[in-house]
Amino acid sequence: MFAGIIVNNESILLDKIFTYKVPEKLLKDIKIGQLVKIPFGKSNKLVFGFVYTLKDTITTEVKNIKEIYYISEKNQLFTLSDIKLIEYIKKSYLSTYLEAIKLFIPPGIITGVKAKTKIVLYTSKALEDKYSKEPYITIYNFVRDNNGTLIKSEIASSLNLSISPINTMIKHGFLSTSSEEVTRYNVREYDVYEKKQLNEEQLIAVNEIINSKKNMFLLNGITGSGKTEVYMNLVEHYMKNNKSSIILVPEISLTPQMVERFKGRFGKDIAIFHSKLSDGERYDEWFRVKQGKVKLAIGARSAIFLPFSDLGLIVIDEEHESSYKSDSDPKYHVRDIAKVLSYNNSCKVVLGSATPSIESFYHTYNGEYQLINLKNRVDGATLPLITLIDMREELANNNRSVFSKELFEEINLRLAKKEQIILFLNRRGFSTFVSCRKCGYVFKCPNCDISLTYHNSGNLICHYCGHRERSVNACPSCKSKYVKYFGIGTEKLENEIKRYFPKSKTLRMDFDTTRKKNSYEEIYNTFKKGEADILLGTQMIAKGLDFPNVTLVGVISADLSLNLPDYRAAERTYQLITQVAGRAGRRKKLGKVIVQTYTPQHYSLQYAKNYDYLSLYNEEIKIREAMNNPPFSRILSINLSSENERVLINKANEIGIKIKEEFKKDEFQILGPSPSIISKIKKMFRWQIIIKGIITDERAADIKNRVYDLIKDVYSDIRINIDINPNSLL
Repeated sequence: MFAGIIVNNESILLDKIFTYKVPEKLLKDIKIGQLVKIPFGKSNKLVFGFVYTLKDTITTEVKNIKEIYYISEKNQLFTLSDIKLIEYIKKSYLSTYLEAIKLFIPPGIITGVKAKTKIVLYTSKALEDKYSKEPYITIYNFVRDNNGTLIKSEIASSLNLSISPINTMIKHGFLSTSSEEVTRYNVREYDVYEKKQLNEEQLIAVNEIINSKKNMFLLNGITGSGKTEVYMNLVEHYMKNNKSSIILVPEISLTPQMVERFKGRFGKDIAIFHSKLSDGERYDEWFRVKQGKVKLAIGARSAIFLPFSDLGLIVIDEEHESSYKSDSDPKYHVRDIAKVLSYNNSCKVVLGSATPSIESFYHTYNGEYQLINLKNRVDGATLPLITLIDMREELANNNRSVFSKELFEEINLRLAKKEQIILFLNRRGFSTFVSCRKCGYVFKCPNCDISLTYHNSGNLICHYCGHRERSVNACPSCKSKYVKYFGIGTEKLENEIKRYFPKSKTLRMDFDTTRKKNSYEEIYNTFKKGEADILLGTQMIAKGLDFPNVTLVGVISADLSLNLPDYRAAERTYQLITQVAGRAGRRKKLGKVIVQTYTPQHYSLQYAKNYDYLSLYNEEIKIREAMNNPPFSRILSINLSSENERVLINKANEIGIKIKEEFKKDEFQILGPSPSIISKIKKMFRWQIIIKGIITDERAADIKNRVYDLIKDVYSDIRINIDINPNSLL
C-alpha cells in the first residue's frame, strides 16, 4: 500500500503530495487523516506528515521510495469527506494543503498537546494492625470518603501532612492508584433557561426551515425579535432526530450569553470552541465532538470545522459581521464553508441578522437563499426611537463636551431611574492622535504609516504592530511645548463619564480590557446583574447582547465608520447603528437611542433612524452594480510588501504591466498598482493591485497560478498576499 503524505512544512515549494510506502507492520492501522512520522529530505530527518491518500498501486515509477516510520496519532484527524472541503478551500482561497488541513485538526496536536491525566487514589484493602494508627487512619478514611477524585498532593495539603506516609500506604497496598483523564472544558451548571412559547412569526420560521426543500435560509429578524429562540427550537428538533448542530457567533463577547442560554436549556454537554480557550481546552472539546459525546457546539468562526459526523444544522448568527471572514491564510468565509457543508451533508444553514449583508440579501432575490422575516419584537416590546444629533450645532452653541446636551440630560434621567445605559464608541485608547499645534507634527509609528494612539498609561501605542513609546511634552520636530491630544477613545470617554457622572459605576469593554481569559464573561455578568450603570465599549458591545434594564444607547460618533475609504462603509455604518440601537428597550420599558454625528443627512444614517433596511439595500445595490462591486463581481486583491520601498515600487510596476498584458483578453478591471491606503505596516511598505470581474472558483485558482508564474522571480525581494473579496482594501 502507498500513502500520499502532506508534509508539515509551510514552504510553498513543498505544497504537494509526497508518496510513501506503508510498511507491513502498519497496514492494519493506517487510515486517511492520521498524523505520521516520515523520513524527509536528503538527511532523512523525521518530520510530521498527514495521510492524505491511500492506494494499492501507484501509476508513476518512484525510485528508492521511502517508508512511513510510525503513526503518531491513530485517531483520524480528518476524513475522506473532509478532503472534499480541503480541496475546495485550497482552490477557492488559494491556500496550501497544509494551511487547509490545519483548520480541521485540534490545536497543539503537532506541538505535543495530549489529553491531560492525573493519578488519583483509592482505598484497596483494610489497614493491618501495624498501620492502624495515625496518620494512616486519617489518610485512609479521607481517601475512602473521596475515592478516585484526589491526587497525592491534594490529600497531603488537605490533611496538612507530608506525602511520605501516603507513599508508604501505596507501597504496602492499602491505597491503589489509577490514571484518570482530566477534563479541561467548561462543566459549569447554569440556571435553567425555560422554553418559551413561540409567537406566530417564530413558529412559521421554525416550520419553514424544517420542512422546506431548500437548505440555505436568511432569517431577517429585527433586533429583539427572538431569533435565538428560533435557533433553540431548531436545535431541539435536530437533537430529537439524532443530528448535531453548530451555532456560530461573530464575537467572543457574545459566547457567554449564548452558552448561558443553551446550557440552561440543553444541559452542560455542549462544546465551546473559540480562540480565548487554551490549546488544551480546545483539544478536549475537539475530541468530545469527535467521540460523539456532544450534539451541539457554540463558538466563533473556527467552530465550523469541528468533526461532527451527523451534522443537521448550522446557524451563523449576525451573519453580516466581517469577523466571519478569516484575515489569515486560508482567507475563507464561514458562509461559503457552510454552503459546502450543507451540500455535502444535506444539512440546513440559517444565516440570522437584523441587518443582513447586501450580498446575502441579494441571494434571496436570485433564489439561492430562502428569506424568512421576523418583523416584530417579542413580548410586545417596541423598537427604540433613534434621534440624530447634529454635533455642528452643538459646537455652534459652544458645547465642546463629548456629550450633546440631549445625551447628557438623558443619561442623568436614566441614572435617576436606576436604568442602565450603553455608550458606543468605535475606537479604543485615550486620544486617537497626538500632534504639535505649532508645526503640525503628528506622532507616528516608526514601523507603520499610522498615527500613534495615546493611552492613560502614558504610552503612545500603535494598534497595528503594537509598538509603544512614552509620551513626551516637547515636539520632536520644533521642540515647542504645544503638544496636544486630539480625538477621543474609550479610555478618555471613561474619564469623561467619571467627570460628568461621578456617582455612576462604569464598565469598559474593548480590546484592552478583555485580554485576560474570561474577562468577557466577567464584564457581561457584572452588567447583567445590575452592578454597573453604564457599559461603554467598541464594536463588541454593538450586537447580540440582551440586557433587560438598558433603556438608553448613545453613539458618541457615527462618522468614524462612515468615513472609511471602503465601498462597504455606508452598509457597515447602518449595521452598527441599527445593531447597537437594538440593545435598548428589549422588554416592557421604552428605549431611546441618541446618535451623535457631523453628517446627519447621510442616507445610511437616515435609513438607520427609520429602521429602513430595504431602502438602504435598494440604494446600495444600485451603487454596487454601477461600480461593478460584489455581489455583481468578485474582487481579487494582490498585496505586495517589502522593507525596501524602492525595490517594491519597481517590482510592483513591473508586475502590474505583466498582469495587464496577461489578462488583456479577459473582461477584468485591473486597478493599480498603487500604494495601499495604509502604505506601511510593521516596517513593510505596501502596494496593491486589484482585479475585478466575474471570477469563479476555477478562475480564481487559474488567476492565482498565472499571477504566481509572473512574479515567481521576485519572491526573495517582496511578499505577495492574494485574497478573494477581502474585508478591507486598506
